[in-house]
Amino acid sequence: MDQKDIDRIQAHLKRTFGNPHIAVKARPKQKDSAEVEMKGEFIGVIYEDEDEDGSFLFEMAILAEDLDV
Repeated sequence: MDQKDIDRIQAHLKRTFGNPHIAVKARPKQKDSAEVEMKGEFIGVIYEDEDEDGSFLFEMAILAEDLDV
């Protein structure tokens, strides 16, 4: 994933979620994915979609301890 893709994805996420604090950062050891952060806190990973060229997948785990019960 190159910087152009990262910049496009970051802009899309900021627009979609209405949040200027979202940042997409390259992963030094993984060239097919990037990390997503909000206010410096890791929230997920973006992967290149192997089935559709030019598309990406956003994976976000929500842990039980993070949920207000």
